Amino acid sequence: MIKLENVTKIYPPDVKALYKVNLHIKPGEFVSIVGQSGTGKTTLVKILIGEEKPSQGKIVVGGWDITNIGPAEIPVLRRQIGVVFQDFKLLHRKTLFENVCFALQVCGEPQSKINNIVPQVLKIVGLENKMHRYPLEVSGGEQQRAVIARALVHRPKILLADEPTGNLDSINADEIIEILQKINKFGTTVLLVTHNRDVVNKLRKRVITIENGLIVGDQAVGKYIL
Repeated sequence: MIKLENVTKIYPPDVKALYKVNLHIKPGEFVSIVGQSGTGKTTLVKILIGEEKPSQGKIVVGGWDITNIGPAEIPVLRRQIGVVFQDFKLLHRKTLFENVCFALQVCGEPQSKINNIVPQVLKIVGLENKMHRYPLEVSGGEQQRAVIARALVHRPKILLADEPTGNLDSINADEIIEILQKINKFGTTVLLVTHNRDVVNKLRKRVITIENGLIVGDQAVGKYIL
């Protein structure tokens, strides 16, 4: 599903954010990517969603070589990779339902399709009874659920969650991880980028550790060991 071959990313003048990274993530895996701040996790995320290009190496997502992806192709890639960030990026003047709809409207999807899909994804994340509330009328955990729903509307093959529990308390964090596991059971490949030691240790899934731009650990059933 995701394959990186000797991927290096150098920022001027000579900062190696990633160095000769080789990584293979299979369809349907749930993988945690961990590491201290400034180790290369964010750069890896940006490369996978086409926001940055590697200085060297090759990147293949779902059989598609995106190493030199052009601007016109990035929206197509983003429909294959749903992204959930730490900061919710919800539109406060739109309801949760309207926020999720918006992700389809900007792609020109017909309203009939939108009306069919959006309630389904909101039900998956447990917001079917709060879909008509505005972001500031619900909790941080519920806002993050809406973000996950928005990421799911294109039925992506991959869900990339970048510090999705960073702004949440432990109870809400656990609920978000449960939703990610539920999505994974549907067959979606999930990449969880996190600093949260407790979350990673509870998951008991594959853990990839990045340090100074290098992969220094890859455990099939791992723990956060930094």
